[in-house]
Amino acid sequence: MSTPDRSIARRIDLTSLQLFAAVCELGSIGKAAQREFIAPSALSKRLSDLEATLGSALLHRHSRGVHLTPAGQSLLHHARSVLFSLERMQAELSEYADGARGQVRMHASISATVQFLPEDLGAFIRTHQGVKIDLEEHLSSEVLRAVQEGAADLGVCNTADGVGELQTLPYRQDQLVLIVPTGHALAAKTSVAFEETLAFDHVGLHSNSSIYVAMRQAAAALGQSIKLRIQVSGLDAMGRMILNGLGIGVMPLRAFTLMHSAGGLMAVALNDAWTTRRIELVARDFSTLPRTARLLVDHLTAANHTMTPQPGAQA
Repeated sequence: MSTPDRSIARRIDLTSLQLFAAVCELGSIGKAAQREFIAPSALSKRLSDLEATLGSALLHRHSRGVHLTPAGQSLLHHARSVLFSLERMQAELSEYADGARGQVRMHASISATVQFLPEDLGAFIRTHQGVKIDLEEHLSSEVLRAVQEGAADLGVCNTADGVGELQTLPYRQDQLVLIVPTGHALAAKTSVAFEETLAFDHVGLHSNSSIYVAMRQAAAALGQSIKLRIQVSGLDAMGRMILNGLGIGVMPLRAFTLMHSAGGLMAVALNDAWTTRRIELVARDFSTLPRTARLLVDHLTAANHTMTPQPGAQA
């Protein structure tokens, strides 16, 4: 058995790790080189040197890009951890400057982004103008993955399917409602069971969205399926499709009330327990977040309260 190379830390440079992570993220040496402002040949050479240093192939190269070997998957996990730690170190050192400064990388679900974050983040930035927030909108499952892998400091999403070893804090609660055209057969009802909606065509969100996953699970528990006529990527698009007669849909009530529509839609309460949802803050470890991220967490948890506008209003 060979003796481990104890000098490996001296022979792997951080730039090569960052470039390797970029290639893994984009699946292409060419795309990574373009984003990182380096010649593809120079980037390829760095990857070859990295493989030689580690004594293992990290990537399988093919005509459509690259994919990771088992060794490459292991290195990517450690590279992200190293790069995350360095970014956190930089953020914490910057805190010695006057005032709160730094950058917070946040990933959030569609529901959180539409309903709550614009006002909450706006209020935070007005108080802490030296802090930059990089916000990306993703499906809840992707938000959790980004936090777990260190691609985001903080996540905001629905956590009904579990968070593994991640930590959570309460942020907001939302209520899913049924959206129908004003002339629809269900529009006159004050509330309906989700089962009643399954007789009608639905406009749904992405199949991996937390709302659609919950709907699909509820239908399966009833021994039925959703008559999905069309899927869209956002809540505004859902509203427009419903307005134009393509079906009915389920969305958060606050998102519905915030939509700027010409009218013609109604929100009908759903009386199923699963339609009341918790939106939570997610992190690997809240206690080890940089000061700027902790300030944001404190601000968002202080804003935690239940929003309960009443169904039945037109939008």
